[in-house]
Amino acid sequence: MTIKVLVADDHAAVRTGIVLILDGHADIEVVGQAADGEQAVAMARALRPDVVLMDIRMPKLDGISATRELSGITDVLILTTFDIDEYVFGALRAGAAGFLLKNTDADGLVEAVRVVARGDGLISPSVTRRLISAFGTAVPGRGPYEGGGSAPEVSGLTPREREVLTCIGRGLSNAEIAAELDMAEATTKTHVSRLLNKLGLRSRVQAAILARELSSET
Repeated sequence: MTIKVLVADDHAAVRTGIVLILDGHADIEVVGQAADGEQAVAMARALRPDVVLMDIRMPKLDGISATRELSGITDVLILTTFDIDEYVFGALRAGAAGFLLKNTDADGLVEAVRVVARGDGLISPSVTRRLISAFGTAVPGRGPYEGGGSAPEVSGLTPREREVLTCIGRGLSNAEIAAELDMAEATTKTHVSRLLNKLGLRSRVQAAILARELSSET
């Protein structure tokens, strides 16, 4: 299956470079380029790409606001120069499926697109430890959850959904979860979708951090 990608960045040279990298792979097709956040939202709604590569600092509508508008429509992979806490937390609260820095090499970028397209989450290794530490403090206004508040209640999850959540926290992909829990990958995707809805989470990354918070309490 070909992965359809929309590239959103206000710098034409950056967009061109990203497109050149992605177009060199047979399983990836760049279906559009957006120069600002408003254009990114409009094009994503019209083209329905599998992944939107989204910059944060853009005119008209910033990348975080654009990501929030696209939640539930397509998966957004933030690609930015800045690993400032405000941007990272804001992107994850908005529902970004991943957060990657622009100093990532070409192979890393391509693999990140594939990971997000599979329905898995991804965070740049250079910011992962800081994120987990900050989220664990549950400081109001920060963290991955809506409004930056405390972790959602998990009592409404079924035993199987709890198992899937634990696997997500361990960093397992859908395919790996399916193998470990002896079920079809499509069934795994269904469980992930249901637990996100029950917990009011926008992305798999939020679920992974919640799972780690819960494991640290036991």
